[in-house]
Amino acid sequence: MKSIWRETCEIEERKPLDENIETEVAVIGAGMTGILAAYYLQREGKDVVVLEAKKIGSGQTQNTTAKVTSQHGLIYHSLLKQYGKEKAQQYALANETAIREYQNIITDLQIDCDFEYKNSYIYSKSRKELEAEAKAACLLGLPAALAKEELPLPFPVWGAVEFQNQAQFHPLKFLKAISEKVKVYENTEVERVEGNKLITKQGSVQAEKIIFACHFPFVNFPGMYFARIHQERSYVLALKDASQVNGMYMGAEKGDYSFRNYGEYLLLGGMGHRTGKNAGSYEALRKAAEKWFPNSQEIYHWSAQDCMTLDKIPYIGQYSKENPDWYVATGFQKWGMTTAMVAALIFRDLICGQEVFYKDVFSPSRFSLGNLPALLAETGHSIKGLGKRVLFIPGKEVEDILPGQAGVVLYKGKKAGVYKDMEGKIYAVDIRCPHLGCQLEWNAAELSWDCPCHGSRFDYRGNLLNNPAQKNI
Repeated sequence: MKSIWRETCEIEERKPLDENIETEVAVIGAGMTGILAAYYLQREGKDVVVLEAKKIGSGQTQNTTAKVTSQHGLIYHSLLKQYGKEKAQQYALANETAIREYQNIITDLQIDCDFEYKNSYIYSKSRKELEAEAKAACLLGLPAALAKEELPLPFPVWGAVEFQNQAQFHPLKFLKAISEKVKVYENTEVERVEGNKLITKQGSVQAEKIIFACHFPFVNFPGMYFARIHQERSYVLALKDASQVNGMYMGAEKGDYSFRNYGEYLLLGGMGHRTGKNAGSYEALRKAAEKWFPNSQEIYHWSAQDCMTLDKIPYIGQYSKENPDWYVATGFQKWGMTTAMVAALIFRDLICGQEVFYKDVFSPSRFSLGNLPALLAETGHSIKGLGKRVLFIPGKEVEDILPGQAGVVLYKGKKAGVYKDMEGKIYAVDIRCPHLGCQLEWNAAELSWDCPCHGSRFDYRGNLLNNPAQKNI
C-alpha cells in the first residue's frame, strides 16, 4: 500500500533525459536531499540538474513519518562521550538549523504542507538514561528538559526527555513545491559514474560537481560505504479514530513504538529490524493497535528503509579523497527529513566555497577506534551472507512450497528463490544479490527478497525495490 503522503499528493511528471548535456552540478536522486540540494545551489547561481531513476519522491521520502527534529533518540549523551562537546554541538546546531530552514522556505514560497511546531519526546522506563540525556542536551544548548506532564501513551513509562519547538509536516506537499523550482529528469537511472560524467541509457551528463543523494551510494570503490552501512526496515499504520497525542513520541529502546498525529490520523510506527532479518511485520503492529486502540480503523500502512552508520552519525560531505568533486549524503539513521536539510546546507556551502561550521562531525572520512567493533560486526554479516550462498544446500524442491509461501529450493537443478502465489503460479529468481553476491532472504510481510548484507530488495518477480543493487534479478 502507498503511504498517506503518496495517497494525498500528486507531483507532476518530468520527462527523461534524452541527450548528452553539461552542467555545473549534477545530483543523483530526487528525494528530499537531492531536491533541497539543487534548490539551494540554484539559488546561489549554480546550473544544476537532478537525475531520478523513478519519480520525484518515490524513494524513502514518501515513506517517512515526516518529523523534523534535533531529537534523535538518546544520542547526545553518547556523542559527548565519544566525540566531545565541540562536535556534539555541531550535530545539535545543524539539526536545530534544519528546523528553522524548513520554516524559512515554507514562509518564503508560501507552501501549504501542513507544517506545524510540536514538542518531541523520547520515552523510556530507565530514569538514569533519561536524566543523562536531558543533562547532555541542555549542556549543548538544546531546548530540552525532562517532561513534567503525564504522557498520553497507552502503556506505563518512567518519563521522557522533551524537546520543544520541533516540527512535523507533509513531506510530498513540500517536495512538490520546491521541485517546481529545479530541473529534474525522471526515469533516468544513473548506471555508472566515470570521473565527472554520469552515464544513463538515454544520455550522459558531464558535471563539475556530482552529488550522490540516492539513499545508499552505489559506487563501491572508493568510499567502501557498503562496509560502513547497514539498512533497517520499519513499519507504520495510519489509524482513524485513535488517540490524539499532541506531540511526537518515540521509545528509547529497540522494539519500542512511535506515535504522532497527522490531522485525524494517528501514525503508529515500530517493529524495526535489519533488512533481511525479517523480525518485524504489519501484523505485530496491528495487534498492538487492536490492544491499545480497539475502536480504531487502519486506513493506510507502509514501510520504510533506512541506512544506519557505525557511530549513529550520517555521512555527509566529500565522497572520498580520491574523488574531490564527488559528494555524498547517506546513513540518515531514521531521521531523513531533518538530515536531508542538513545535507543540502552542507553541500551548498562546500560547493560554493563558504564556511561550514558543522561539516566535521558528519565527515564521511572520519573513523574512531570506538567504531571498530561495529565495523567488524558489519564485516561478519557480509561474510555470513556470502558463505550461506556458497555453502547452503537447499533441502526443499518446488513441490514443497505451499501456495502463498516462498523458500530457497533446488529448481531445474539450480539453487533459486521461489514464491508460489495462491493460484499455484511459480515465480523463480536468482537468489544471489547482484550487488556483492550475498544470499537473499524471503520477507513474508512484504513479499520480497531482501539482502541481509547491504539491504538491496527485490519483489517476488525479481524487480529491484531498494539499492545499492542496480539491476533486477
